[in-house]
Amino acid sequence: MKFVDEAVITVEAGNGGRGCLSFRREKFIEQGGPDGGDGGFGGHVFLEATEHLNTLIDFRYKRRFKAQNGQPGAGRQRTGITGEDLVIPVPVGTCVYDRATDEFIGDIQKAGDRFCVAKGGKRGLGNTRFKSSVNRAPRKITVGGPGEVRELRLELNLLADVGLLGLPNAGKSTLLSVLSNARPKIADYPFTTLVPSIGVVRVDELRSFVMADIPGLVEGAAEGAGLGNRFLKHLSRNHLLLHMVDVSGGVEAAIAAYQTIEHELEKCSDALFQRPRWLVFTKQDVLTEEEQAAFYQAWCAELGEPERCFWISSVQRKGLETLSLAIWQAADDYHQKVLESEEYASEMRDNLLQTAAEVRQNASKKRRGQRQEGEAEKPGQGSFEEEGVQVEYVG
Repeated sequence: MKFVDEAVITVEAGNGGRGCLSFRREKFIEQGGPDGGDGGFGGHVFLEATEHLNTLIDFRYKRRFKAQNGQPGAGRQRTGITGEDLVIPVPVGTCVYDRATDEFIGDIQKAGDRFCVAKGGKRGLGNTRFKSSVNRAPRKITVGGPGEVRELRLELNLLADVGLLGLPNAGKSTLLSVLSNARPKIADYPFTTLVPSIGVVRVDELRSFVMADIPGLVEGAAEGAGLGNRFLKHLSRNHLLLHMVDVSGGVEAAIAAYQTIEHELEKCSDALFQRPRWLVFTKQDVLTEEEQAAFYQAWCAELGEPERCFWISSVQRKGLETLSLAIWQAADDYHQKVLESEEYASEMRDNLLQTAAEVRQNASKKRRGQRQEGEAEKPGQGSFEEEGVQVEYVG
């Protein structure tokens, strides 16, 4: 199934029902008086998170959603039926923005979470509401109010504890496939991973965490090279990033790869660049112990000693247990801090919004630049003369 992580939809709440203008008409009852009932309220539009969806592809084919209108009132003071609410299922991890104002509306992080994105119209009032001692036969009613109409932008950000970052073919997908039941595409050529994927890593029966893999970055990703920085937003929720570096090409190539990713990450999002990152050297099996020691010594001499560093070989499953335990401990500490401190939880939410906004802003700048460059390269109109015949052309 195609992976879609952005969609634009229009939601329209139901209109309120019209109030009724009616008078009581019964035999032997004179001057029965007004008995027009109120209309029904318009239905609301809700978004609800579900675990049964993992992409926004459904919104590529249906983009307009409307709740039910309220029914009009009737005589004998009968109230119209309230319009039925419309509940739209979305994947867990969906962020909702008002497209017109770019205002952040909500973030759905747990299955079953629901919030209103468009309110239904108010009901109209029947003429019974307007009777008084000086106006015993009112002929006044109100019509129902219109339902709220909004154009929304939905962005799916994968929910994961740790995200994998690195050049193409750095071993990210292989690590995810070995540690979890996820089956991302793996091959010996670049950009085998074209869409993000997630997997649950189980340390033991009671301990687990979620890992996310995104397509690899290349030099110039912030300007659109390769797959660009489109999928970086899926790392915005990860409180920990693993920067994976392939050591099979030698220390100079590894340092160049590391600096490339760090540079592109800083250009894409300063908030994401400040996120904690651990260094993971992959494909350890190609080096002997002496070569590993020399590699690490040269690395530290050039870039300094990393804060946290791990050596792994996904093929031979070396170092994976140590890495998994360290990740789980970091994830557990993070969740404990979020539960214990509302201030820390609020700070993390603000950081999420800032990261997503920066990545989105940089991506939109890149798209605008590409469009302007494309327009500049388009040929214009003109004419030339060939063999006595005037030829006109349009670019």
